[in-house]
Amino acid sequence: MQKHILIVEDEPAIRDMVAFALRRAGMDPAHAADARTAQNMIVERVPDLILLDWMLPGMSGLDLARRLRKEDLTRDVPIIMLTARGEETDRVGGLEAGVDDYVVKPFSPRELIARINAVMRRTHGTDADGIVEVGGLKIDSAAHRVYAGVETVPIGPTEYRLLHFFMTHAERVYSRSQLLDYVWGGSVYVEERTVDVHIRRLRKTLEPYACDALVQTVRGAGYRFSTTPSA
Repeated sequence: MQKHILIVEDEPAIRDMVAFALRRAGMDPAHAADARTAQNMIVERVPDLILLDWMLPGMSGLDLARRLRKEDLTRDVPIIMLTARGEETDRVGGLEAGVDDYVVKPFSPRELIARINAVMRRTHGTDADGIVEVGGLKIDSAAHRVYAGVETVPIGPTEYRLLHFFMTHAERVYSRSQLLDYVWGGSVYVEERTVDVHIRRLRKTLEPYACDALVQTVRGAGYRFSTTPSA
């Protein structure tokens, strides 16, 4: 599954250069020229990572980063700051605001892709090839396939997205509404009980491989993907 990257940058030349590099690396870029547009786009579709310029018109990138870290929808989304400010105090300020990494301008597309892959490995549990393994299951994002041991697991598209999200955010509890935002996207109208239907389908898909217990119901809270047996 392609990583959806939101570029928040007001300079068109930099936006275009970064978007071109991301597409060449097999990623799915979108872009916004200011903080307000970025926030609206995030509500429509939560990105896998945000590339955020420090100097933006209106609200600064630093202020936007602080705001994103306070919102349930975006507090776990990794952020890389794009900045011409390379001084130590500025870097510390960005990290204290919740930024995961920073790239100082001018930068090469190759360096940027390397930083993105490194942050993805730390925050999403995937390696540079898009492989994530948890509890005997493996997802190959590039091939869009799921494996249980050496066996290929036949899986539908929605169950794949749901499993991918769970495996890259293991051991955390998510409510139905959060799963709707993260997996289906804010622009799609889906009732919360639809989540329960797809959870059941996902468990049924994993049952022949004795992996269905990894998808756990947390009473009164939502669902969790965990290798630790539920109480």
